[in-house]
Amino acid sequence: MAELLVLCTGNASRSVMAGFMLEHLKAGRPGPELRIVTAGTHTIDGQPMGMRTRGALSAIPELAGADFTLHRSRQVFEVDFLRAELVVTMEADHVRFVRRRHPEAADRTATIRRLCADLPPAPPPLDERLDALKLADAVLSDVDDVTDPAGRDADVYAACAAELWALCRRLITLL
Repeated sequence: MAELLVLCTGNASRSVMAGFMLEHLKAGRPGPELRIVTAGTHTIDGQPMGMRTRGALSAIPELAGADFTLHRSRQVFEVDFLRAELVVTMEADHVRFVRRRHPEAADRTATIRRLCADLPPAPPPLDERLDALKLADAVLSDVDDVTDPAGRDADVYAACAAELWALCRRLITLL
């Protein structure tokens, strides 16, 4: 089983959305089973999913009616990086955080947008494809960021969810 760590800042919006999306999309896909874990770099632990995040996820027809009540925000820990075969971040600053605080995971960490653009499809196995990307030394650009909707209006959350839905649908085909 491959474990994906989906990382954002507060584990309240972007990583939560992407985690739910990937969880939904992984069903029935070929290849190894995936375990999706979400976390944040700077969280207030134990917070439930916010109303705007729930609303944005529910607006995606394939996710309407899903149970979003179990999510609780959580800080990322070293053990999360040890278990993760791939760390999917929402922005370049999250990659910088991993490079600084968890350099052993830098070669398995990239923004979701960069992975969608650069990760070749299987075969070979995911670890070999990640090695070939040389992610620990990849140039980072804020252009690859998924904008954080935190504190903004519901339409910004909906736009973020729509962007992530397209990215997650692409990423799942590459895993």
